[in-house]
Amino acid sequence: MLPSEYICLKNQSYEQNGFSIVPIRYEDRLEIMKWRNDQIYHLRQDKPLTEKDQNLYFKNTIAKLFQKENPNQILFSFLRENICIGYGGLVHINWIDKNAEISFVIDTKLESEYFITLWRSFITLLEKVAFEEILLHKIFTYAYDLRPQLYDAIEKIGFDKEAVLKEHCLFNKKFIDVIIHSKTINKCLNLRKLKKKDIRILFDWVNNISVRDNSINTDQIKWLDHKKWFLSRINEQNCKIFILELFDVPIGQIRFEYNANFWEIDYSINSKYRSRGFGRKLIEMGIKKLQKQSLIKASVKKQNISSCKIFEKLGFKKESNTDKMNIYTKII
Repeated sequence: MLPSEYICLKNQSYEQNGFSIVPIRYEDRLEIMKWRNDQIYHLRQDKPLTEKDQNLYFKNTIAKLFQKENPNQILFSFLRENICIGYGGLVHINWIDKNAEISFVIDTKLESEYFITLWRSFITLLEKVAFEEILLHKIFTYAYDLRPQLYDAIEKIGFDKEAVLKEHCLFNKKFIDVIIHSKTINKCLNLRKLKKKDIRILFDWVNNISVRDNSINTDQIKWLDHKKWFLSRINEQNCKIFILELFDVPIGQIRFEYNANFWEIDYSINSKYRSRGFGRKLIEMGIKKLQKQSLIKASVKKQNISSCKIFEKLGFKKESNTDKMNIYTKII
């Protein structure tokens, strides 16, 4: 038997549109063995598996993954109505560079009719593990050039063809290519306009301790003052506010207010999602929403070193500074 939970994960299962992934189940091991043997032609497996091989692998390798803080792979049973129809997960996990390869094998009987649907459903669930749970930056596929339908399936959900390793593997006495497709967390981000429902989340964010410390006015904001401000801004032509989302979950905000002849920037990232490069991406995406030939200005406290670095890396020019503030400008 296997444990039912990975200690490296807070959420053990994900579900969407009738499909789900759960930590790989011992009861599925023989079906998995059969699928792998059926499809050995596209796997990095040099001989058919036996029942003894599979039992030992689950006992000596798979079982140990559940107890590791940083396992080199995290595997799931892929279910439809609690019936296993595939398995896979993140393998060759690089915890330092924050990337991992995707591995996925489906019930051989379902390949001809449901290949694209099942691949897309599985990866959609796996992305939440990769990008939300274990905070990876990039996931990729490494595939022998034998299944063109795989490329159609993953390109439709945002994967880019990154590389072709020419004549990289020997297959049936012939050297064939390996195709690598990848997707970064940035492809899962969306920047949308402010909505009335955002009033509470902006209130919570603006009163975060670190946000207040880095603001010109460090006092806590009262609800009635926030409500009045919010209602005055939501339809104001000279104020543009956008919400950054990851998988439809709000994780940050950016505001541009027009003042005389420039746009003043204010932005913040939910504390749970900081130090992952979202601040820079939020500003880049926000600037694209403005008209060209605009002057943008940012006033940043010197103590807010991370924000200072972001504006400098984005090509903003430090126009002036005081004992406490740096003023950055850029024309787009």
